[in-house]
Amino acid sequence: MKQHTVTDSPYGPLTLVADDGVLCGLYMTDQRHRPPEESFGTRDDTVFTETEEQLKAYFAGELKEFTVELRLNGTPFQRTVWDELRRIPYGETRTYGRLAGILGAPAASRAVGLANGRNPIGIIVPCHRVIGANGSLTGYGGGLERKQRLLDFERGASLF
Repeated sequence: MKQHTVTDSPYGPLTLVADDGVLCGLYMTDQRHRPPEESFGTRDDTVFTETEEQLKAYFAGELKEFTVELRLNGTPFQRTVWDELRRIPYGETRTYGRLAGILGAPAASRAVGLANGRNPIGIIVPCHRVIGANGSLTGYGGGLERKQRLLDFERGASLF
């Protein structure tokens, strides 16, 4: 059974979605590939206490690695990419090509980019830490401005 809530963040409202109590979605407003609202289930603010506490600690600069249980629904390749995203250290970035190489498919940077763009749990699964080969910001479901702000924040810039 799915439940959802909406929580505030420095990047605007975040919709948290759980399936049987396990986080399966974190979506920003106007996010590309955001599922329809009716797929989020009933509103239940009590399911997300741990996730909200960890997000608050992250935005306060006190948490570098999330430990909430996740249910990443996607293809085997997408889940492999998303698992690798979680290995990118806080404050660091990787290129799509480097991720493809780590996954043993150096010619698959485009496929890595497509999987990255379909990440259902933004921020916690840090797809914002992936950049273009030349260091440029490319594609982010939450918008490039948010991506830049998240990267700046993780590199020590103030949120406000």
